[in-house]
Amino acid sequence: MAFGFRNASSGLLAALKAGSRLGRRTGKQKSPDKKPGAEAAETATAPVAAPIASLAGLTEIISHYLDEKDVARVREAYRFSDQAHLGQFRASGAPYISHPIAVTEICAGWKLDAHALMAALLHDVMEDQHVAKHELAERFGAEVAELVDGLSKLDRLDFASKAQQQAESFRKMLLAMARDVRVILIKLADRVHNMRTLDAVSPEKRRRIARETLDIYAPIAHRLGLNLLFRELEDLCFEAMCPNRYRVLKRAVLAARGNRREVIGKISDAVRAALPAAGIEAEVSGREKTLYGIYRKMADQKKSFSEVLDIYGFRVIVHTLPECYLALGTLHQLYRPVPGKFKDYIAIPKLNGYQSLHTTLVGPYGTPVEFQFRTRDMHHVAEEGVASHWLYKEDDLTLNDLQKRTHQWLQSLLDIQSQTGDSGEFLEYIKVDLFPDAVYVFTPRGKIISLPRGATPVDFAYAIHTDVGHQAVAAKINNEYQPLRTELNSGDTVEIITSAASRPSAQWLNYVRTGRARSEIRHYLRTVKYAESVGFGERLLSQALQEIKLDLPAADDPVWDKLARSTGARSRDEILADIGLGKRLAAVVARRFAPEHPLVATTAAAVDEITAARAAPMTIQGNEGQAVQLAPCCGPIPGDSIIAGIRLGHGLVVHTEDCPVAQRNRAREPERWVAVAWDANTAKHFSTRLDIVTRNERGVLGRIAAEITATDANIVHVNMHDDAVSTVALNLTIQVENRKHLAHVIRAVRRVPHVQKIVRVRG
Repeated sequence: MAFGFRNASSGLLAALKAGSRLGRRTGKQKSPDKKPGAEAAETATAPVAAPIASLAGLTEIISHYLDEKDVARVREAYRFSDQAHLGQFRASGAPYISHPIAVTEICAGWKLDAHALMAALLHDVMEDQHVAKHELAERFGAEVAELVDGLSKLDRLDFASKAQQQAESFRKMLLAMARDVRVILIKLADRVHNMRTLDAVSPEKRRRIARETLDIYAPIAHRLGLNLLFRELEDLCFEAMCPNRYRVLKRAVLAARGNRREVIGKISDAVRAALPAAGIEAEVSGREKTLYGIYRKMADQKKSFSEVLDIYGFRVIVHTLPECYLALGTLHQLYRPVPGKFKDYIAIPKLNGYQSLHTTLVGPYGTPVEFQFRTRDMHHVAEEGVASHWLYKEDDLTLNDLQKRTHQWLQSLLDIQSQTGDSGEFLEYIKVDLFPDAVYVFTPRGKIISLPRGATPVDFAYAIHTDVGHQAVAAKINNEYQPLRTELNSGDTVEIITSAASRPSAQWLNYVRTGRARSEIRHYLRTVKYAESVGFGERLLSQALQEIKLDLPAADDPVWDKLARSTGARSRDEILADIGLGKRLAAVVARRFAPEHPLVATTAAAVDEITAARAAPMTIQGNEGQAVQLAPCCGPIPGDSIIAGIRLGHGLVVHTEDCPVAQRNRAREPERWVAVAWDANTAKHFSTRLDIVTRNERGVLGRIAAEITATDANIVHVNMHDDAVSTVALNLTIQVENRKHLAHVIRAVRRVPHVQKIVRVRG
């Protein structure tokens, strides 16, 4: 059993150190947003005494696991890359080829195959040197060309903004990663080497690159289980963004290491004696928190450095899984465990495949010390994640559990992409899914579902299946009914109650946490709203045409194509959807079908003429969906005199005729208002509000609620506050069928002896 403090050690660490032999000397990363060739121009006056890039270190690493033929192919890719980057230098004066070599050495530490190593050497030739994809495919094969293309940014396309370009480049990379995970492994190796060589970059640019890394690349590394890489990226970003805090904290940690040497020595001696006495052969190593981890804990918990006691911990690596639990029990007898600080990530692994037992013990002098227990295989996965058992295969049946989980996550990126048109929106969904914290909940059959912290039953429903999410109406958490917005906790058993008549609500977007759920809900709302808008626009246009004694043209009438071309629309459905959403006026479009005005713009006089000619009002049922909305300012219900305005992007908004908001908007834009009336068959319930003033007597609220319920009305919301010493004011939102039903409710409430005043709230 050996003991010694170390940050980490593995095959990957050796490769990372090998990559740093070049990285620490090069001094500057290639700018993420520099145009091709710009860096070469910028560094044309580089110092003459530049270090020479060598392939010897890389050759030594790959010779241990690749055959001679593959090594020769990697060397060929090196020669091509070296020639392509000839004359291009980094700010330090090092030849640019030193960067691809360092990136490839890191990839070789993961034992990636020859194609991936060739792509790592060539990853900048398309972006910087304008080498065509087909040229790479002819020279090195289609597989290498696809990998390089996935790693290349979209510099040569026109974008409205830098942010849009960056988001689209991320989307391209993430989708390439979903098809082939080697893309992101190469990209992460590229980013870690760039982060190591930020010294020559301006402070402002250094902070921007570090923030981007902390927001995107570090979470991706964590999600893929590359914890060694993840920790290094976090510390490098911390150093780049807050150099002064980094230096101060580093000095404090070094000083604390010396001050706590006696405590750590006592604990290590006791552990080294206790484990062999229990018949457990183990490797015990010291584990120190990263500087960024300490900084985050200080910031989140508002603690000073002296109050952060668990800077040091121990990792116990054993041979078998049962020995993990046996070692845990042995140390629990040696030191008192801290209640609530035990976590079993072996029985329930983290999303990224991480497995360990965690416990915090109270050591000598009352110092809390964290211990981690794992097998060697678990340790390998914990440090190198998806790259720990690298074997690139497409058949799900040959993948281990970690690779299956990774494959499922990558597949979810493709699902989100298929429903998202905007690159910024896609990136937003991915950021949500990269949260490292997770909760683990159970289905009624005992299957474990991992969700981000703060997830709700709606997230759970969409994690099960899209249709379950779409049709969710209620949730049972631990056999008790709970609202769909309830936050889930680890260990909860969740059951989703569905109904075929249920549909997603826009309100769900306020509390869902997973990118999948958010994407599915928005896609549904967009699709349904478009379909509803087409149908509603057709009704509006048909009404407008009737007012000028014309019929609606058939769907296959060539006049639709002519109208679409003249108005910039793509199809008949788009014209009708625009009418339904208020982007086009039905009266104006209708006038274009008139024989005397064949597809010409309608004048203001014509609009007035059409408006004056309206006679037959459009009927409203109240269940038309998003294309028709009942204005919240006045809350119209059947029986009220109503009028409707076409609101740009929202469709038809129905108001009561005496609504002050409607009157002001109608005076300002009369052409956007249409006559409407209630259909004979309206929706079952409409919301309206009541204000009730009653004496503050025991049981009065129950009496009022009972009377309302007896009239077959539904109470949606109740707010209660003291109005005076002896009275209380109730604000109720109830659902009724129409004005007649509302009058029945008001009469019933007035029969309650304590009620002094009741009024319907408008405006």
